[in-house]
Amino acid sequence: MTFSPGIGVIGMGWMGMVHSRSYRQVADRFYDSGIRPRLVICADDVAARVRQAQEALGFAEITTDWRAVVDHPDVEVVNVAAPNFLHLEMVRAVTAAGKHVFCEKPVGRTPAETLEIEALAREAGVHSFVGFNYRWAPLVQHARQLIEDGVLGELTHYRGRFFSMYGSNPHGLLTWRFQEEQAGLGVLGDLMSHVTDMAHMLAGPIKRVVANRQTFIKERPLPSAQGTHFAVGKPGDPRGAVTNEDYAGVLVEFANGVQGTLEACRVIYGPKCEMAFEVNGTQGALRWNFERMNELDLYLPADSPHHDGYTRLYGGPKYPMHGRFNPGDGIGMGYEDLKIIEAYHFLQGIADGVPREPSFTAARQLAQVQQAMQKSWASGAWEEVIGDK
Repeated sequence: MTFSPGIGVIGMGWMGMVHSRSYRQVADRFYDSGIRPRLVICADDVAARVRQAQEALGFAEITTDWRAVVDHPDVEVVNVAAPNFLHLEMVRAVTAAGKHVFCEKPVGRTPAETLEIEALAREAGVHSFVGFNYRWAPLVQHARQLIEDGVLGELTHYRGRFFSMYGSNPHGLLTWRFQEEQAGLGVLGDLMSHVTDMAHMLAGPIKRVVANRQTFIKERPLPSAQGTHFAVGKPGDPRGAVTNEDYAGVLVEFANGVQGTLEACRVIYGPKCEMAFEVNGTQGALRWNFERMNELDLYLPADSPHHDGYTRLYGGPKYPMHGRFNPGDGIGMGYEDLKIIEAYHFLQGIADGVPREPSFTAARQLAQVQQAMQKSWASGAWEEVIGDK
């Protein structure tokens, strides 16, 4: 049976274009699913962006008014890829219209906004999804299965991090990402959301935290035009204050007793896009780094008498979803492939009538951890994560 949902996308910057390409690719990579998304309409307040999206991707209609996407009678699924400060208003409109919603992380500017957004979707009875795309790397899914199967024994340690250089240049522009009013949280919302979600998926819910933060680059050049978070100004340009954090570090205790650390930084020198984790158990260990996303290091000392150390696994069709993209071992996948897998799971859940994760439920669980981290920033002490009752 064919399922052809009408897709509307709001926000046609880098991420909006990535999502739009992903919906187009679902019909190819997952042909046997019968899912055939239709790109109905896209919106952005920059007219040149929507014109480019229509020409490049084939949207039937374009607009500079995001409300036209929500109101369009042929749109069943709305993808929100606009800046954080618009998410709550947009999701409120989407859920009021009874339409399914995909929203980029961290969903709300603040944990309180995220909790409100989750409640809107739940009360409306619509399907929701969040862009925690690193979950979908085939070797990450393999790591998850190894943990669930008890191959590592009882987990004891978890270390997660996301180190990125995108803000390391002090002349990088003061885009909305660096402003509390528009972005809300800084790296705690942007990068740490991925780190925390991955920790939840692999090691389980977090019980308590003690956290700290730092803003290393206090001022940045003011942007004179629309640009990405990678855009760079000049030394003499007028500057404004950075109003959210560049770095967040956390000691965590999981509900199952696992001990761990989580870190995220957007101004560190060296790592380019090091979204990574290391997991230790009583019978083995594993580690993964997005910069080498098609590799997984696995340590199972009882597995062979011939060596005692990590073994490197290379991506291939034996691992989840890899064969949808290429048929050979060691032939790599890329970032946008993960977004295609993400789009497929979201749409398959709608087609089946069975919500898939990560939904706004995962975003709610993230927000509850963020609240504890913020409390710890103020108290300097361990703070309990107040979860669902």
